[in-house]
Amino acid sequence: MPRRLVAQQWISLDGFASGPDGEGAIFEAVDDFSHSEAHNAALLPTVDVVLLGRRTYESFVGFWPDADADAEPMAEHVNAARKVVCSSTIDAAPWGRFAPAEVVRDAAAHVRDLKAGDGGDVLLWGSLALMRSLLRQRLVDELDLLVAPVLLGAGTPLVAPDGPYALTQLGGNVWPSSTHVRCAVRYA
Repeated sequence: MPRRLVAQQWISLDGFASGPDGEGAIFEAVDDFSHSEAHNAALLPTVDVVLLGRRTYESFVGFWPDADADAEPMAEHVNAARKVVCSSTIDAAPWGRFAPAEVVRDAAAHVRDLKAGDGGDVLLWGSLALMRSLLRQRLVDELDLLVAPVLLGAGTPLVAPDGPYALTQLGGNVWPSSTHVRCAVRYA
């Protein structure tokens, strides 16, 4: 089975990746992250590398390396994952006491190389600008959407107005505090 690039995003019910004041309203709408964390804990063993954009890296590195594993069950998984930061503005991506992330300048070329090789899937966490760029270049194979129960009415949409993108729903779950939808991306 060929390697896939799976882009995982938290979104509002009306399709925004962040509201006018950032992502806070999306995460505040979720009372319990245990189901999405269990989903990711089951997903990560199939993943060889996690891609992050620079802004997501900066957000994650400010939290995960020092997160208490008892309070944050995902900390062990996030910190152990092999990470690649796609950025033209940083040269190094330390990760506290854990292995640093690799930095690559050309995300599309790196993803093409990864997908041409053997191994597990490539997971893109957050990193909306990077996801959009890789979608435009027809490199995203699957969207793994975590939908918060909130209507934002405005903000940053999941996809820029360069769509539409045809999708095939692969599955999903309705959890008490959020919904999960998996879709394959079909390119014409």
